[in-house]
Amino acid sequence: MSIVNSVRAQIPPVHREGYPFIAAFALATLVLFLIWAPLGWIGVVLTIWCALFFRDPVRVTPVREGLVVAPADGRVSMVVQIIPPPALGLGDKPLPRVSIFMSVFNCHVNRSPVAGRVERIIYSPGKFINAELDKASEDNERNSLVISTPTGQIGVVQIAGLVARRIVAFVREGQPLAAGERFGLIRFGSRLDVYLPEGTKPLVSEGQTAIAGETVLADISLGDGGRTFRAD
Repeated sequence: MSIVNSVRAQIPPVHREGYPFIAAFALATLVLFLIWAPLGWIGVVLTIWCALFFRDPVRVTPVREGLVVAPADGRVSMVVQIIPPPALGLGDKPLPRVSIFMSVFNCHVNRSPVAGRVERIIYSPGKFINAELDKASEDNERNSLVISTPTGQIGVVQIAGLVARRIVAFVREGQPLAAGERFGLIRFGSRLDVYLPEGTKPLVSEGQTAIAGETVLADISLGDGGRTFRAD
């Protein structure tokens, strides 16, 4: 393998949703260089950051019925029992919820936590308060998915944050999803909530780092039937 190919293999691809933003940052950088060179170099750093924000690395997802994987990169900010939003239609009893906070330095491509079918998609306009606050799950702009699986329903909620101003969905109702398959992204910092079926024990703790499509959040089946893996 040549040095060029070796370096290229280490650079993650960029999701197409990022192309217009990267182009805008690059154009602004050229203008800044014309104004004053030090400003131009600041623009270079910001352009590189923008490209990294929209990175879309290959992930290898553990596959077995009942496994729930992280839908987002970031820090597990909350593991709680809480009544799910009524819009999800998951009942009025407290369910286990795992929240993952994505900073502006995390990869923001979101992946399906399970294999199943998208039963409902509910978009809710709202505010843009700090996504780490618990009330953000009710007050902020959000896009909710209910995914039906043979072992139960999973609720996944994309929540916009202070900087995030656009939730992008790649799927539609009725569409089948594979575990680890891309289903959307949120631009510039936000949070993902995963609502698990009643009685499910989360396998992660607050403060843990999650990797989308790879970190196992829970095992609904509570079995030990072995795992296969799904690569991009």
